[in-house]
Amino acid sequence: MTNEIDETDVAANALDDETEGPELSVVTPLDVPGQPHLDLDRALEAILFIADEPQSVVHLAAAVARPVAEVRAAIARLRADYDGTGVSGEPRTDAAEADTEASGIRRAFELREVGGGWRFYVRGEYDALVSDFVIAQTSTRLSQAALETLSVIAYKQPISRSQIASIRAVNVDSVVRTLLGRGLITEVDTDAETGALLYGTTELLLTNLGINSLDELPHISPLLDDGQEGFDRD
Repeated sequence: MTNEIDETDVAANALDDETEGPELSVVTPLDVPGQPHLDLDRALEAILFIADEPQSVVHLAAAVARPVAEVRAAIARLRADYDGTGVSGEPRTDAAEADTEASGIRRAFELREVGGGWRFYVRGEYDALVSDFVIAQTSTRLSQAALETLSVIAYKQPISRSQIASIRAVNVDSVVRTLLGRGLITEVDTDAETGALLYGTTELLLTNLGINSLDELPHISPLLDDGQEGFDRD
């Protein structure tokens, strides 16, 4: 009987300690091993900031180890924040009164859902300004890496970034961004299976090459030492 009473008292005391302690948020820490406790909204913002491809809700949920429903709610808060109609930041349960006053700052970028995923985009009214800036900041000549990547896209389009990287055996993220900024390639579609963006060339490339269509591109496989035919147009 004594042991039972002691065990009951210990359990009750432990419960009292938990009740009397500070009420901490049960949702703020991200359950990612080896990572500090992070705000969900800010964590998603960081991932989307460096992502070159649209990120699906499921992919984002896996990255931050959170339920899909919570990630959807966080994306809604971020969109409202960037639109100037709300504030982002994961709701806490340890605050007596949450500050829900809208910031009122409409950002020059937005979160847009494309190809089944989310990605940062410049707002439409700033497109011309940003395009002029990028063109003004780029040199007139393309690097060898950019020329090689442009050739792969021209012959194999529509093609994803990962497929280009596989052919060139190097990372092509920065080169693709350069070509996009020059207006030589554009996003033409999304892969039905992976959701990856597919790229193709623009009319500007045809103008620079002095040809009317891609059909006028020469077959280059005879020029390859190993006789590969991977660049022959279908």
